[in-house]
Amino acid sequence: MKNSTRREFLGAAGFAAGALLAPSAFLRANTAPASRVAIGLCQEYNSQVLDTLTRMFDQLGGLHKLVNGKTVAIKLNMTGRGDNLLDNLAVGMTTWPHPEVVGATVHLLGKAGAKRIRLLESPSTSGSLENFMASVHWNPQDFSSAARRVEFENTNGLGSAKEYARFMVPGSPKMYAGYDMNVSYRDCDVMVSLAKLKEHRIAGVTLSMKNMFGILPTTIYGVSVPVDEPSPTVPPGVRTAIHNGSRVPPRSAPPAIDMTSHEPGYRMPHVVPELVAARPIHLAIIDGIYSMEGGELPNNDARRAQSPAAGSQQPPRNPGQGGGAQIVSKVMHPGVLIAGFNPVCTDSVATAVMGFDPMAERGQPPFELCDSMLKYAEEIGIGTRDLNRIEVVGAPIAKARCPYQSVKQLTKA
Repeated sequence: MKNSTRREFLGAAGFAAGALLAPSAFLRANTAPASRVAIGLCQEYNSQVLDTLTRMFDQLGGLHKLVNGKTVAIKLNMTGRGDNLLDNLAVGMTTWPHPEVVGATVHLLGKAGAKRIRLLESPSTSGSLENFMASVHWNPQDFSSAARRVEFENTNGLGSAKEYARFMVPGSPKMYAGYDMNVSYRDCDVMVSLAKLKEHRIAGVTLSMKNMFGILPTTIYGVSVPVDEPSPTVPPGVRTAIHNGSRVPPRSAPPAIDMTSHEPGYRMPHVVPELVAARPIHLAIIDGIYSMEGGELPNNDARRAQSPAAGSQQPPRNPGQGGGAQIVSKVMHPGVLIAGFNPVCTDSVATAVMGFDPMAERGQPPFELCDSMLKYAEEIGIGTRDLNRIEVVGAPIAKARCPYQSVKQLTKA
């Protein structure tokens, strides 16, 4: 047995005591929940979608127990403008979940016994969600006829409610104590995040967790919002209070904790997991039948400056505001659907399907320009990103893999 010096012994004893008194991020990560994830191969937006999702949900153990007799909210991922097209393809082919996937999901939730299904999104307009869908040639009737009692809500503001719902972040949040949002996110029993298999310019990937960023109303977290109360109308622009911290929400909202960081590549990967901790996701579904690489929006909306280094006090340019490098987008055809009950596990499998390592650290693809939201979500106990702990059913990752180039690789000066 090796003899130890007193200093070595005391150091080891101190480490052990510290580990007992204050569990480390490593220990929390090892105990983060692990949950089964289903991968389904599906090449086109046709009847295959319903058949594939049916099989995937059965492989997960079924939806009946989760949704029977309950109100189910589906957060759609209709980011950006509906007329911002890549290669003249409809947005459902590249940027948003395809309406075929939305309709099939609504149908299967209704078939599993959901008593009420609510389609939610926060477009940059004060009009109805149905009108926003119609503006991009989606037919809301296709969804309302897919199950009984299907409703629509534009959640980028109060909507038909008289007050906002408050969600406090559990534990010891780093960014905000809590968030105010439309009551639709409170008045549901089950939360579904329906996302697209894409990368993100300032978050690395945008999947089921990042989709929830859109639940924050710009009437509170957007540009030019009053100091004391939310804006009575939907203001233009992005959620600057979150992206770069250049302003704080109105005094009526829960306060910001971090008042010093201004780098989107740090803020976004920390806000999103804390937001998901406050408003949990019960079912994550990712449409990767067709998609795009090179960010969350086509290249004509994807101009940005490089993010400053972590901890830098240099204020970055807002994403999408011009200047900086050109990110070249490309249509992708992974031919895959991914679903699971834990958003971190589901997003980690999706990240691997995209050809990236979900265990990657900052500086490694796809997180070259940002912290890893998967890592932080694991650290705060939402779910594991360790593929060795995640049971994958259906198609194996190796068979489903469709390598994406990272945003940094696709950036041209």
